[in-house]
Amino acid sequence: MSETLFRRLLIAAAVFFSVFFAIVVIPPLIANPDIWGAFAAGFVNPYSSGYSTDVIVCWFVLAVWVVYEAKAYSIRHGWICLLIGIVPGVAVGFALYLVLRSKQLKQTIKNE
Repeated sequence: MSETLFRRLLIAAAVFFSVFFAIVVIPPLIANPDIWGAFAAGFVNPYSSGYSTDVIVCWFVLAVWVVYEAKAYSIRHGWICLLIGIVPGVAVGFALYLVLRSKQLKQTIKNE
């Protein structure tokens, strides 16, 4: 897979989920702006609890990775991806972090 295709697929995934989030989540949240209730709705049964816990732990894994690479490889601005990982979601934050990381690592290798 080429690097260009890699980036395009990641950006497409981030855009897809952002649009999905905007269509599915935003209208009910506008109608009932109870953020804690919306969060708790992710834990209404064992299946949704499993998926919700997976998303939370995936965000934590991404956070550990971002902090590690900021120190080890001087990857900058990863914290923005962590914020994006909260809203609209980890799928978007993770995809954008990979794009950001790819560009910065390429520049680092080029400069060495």
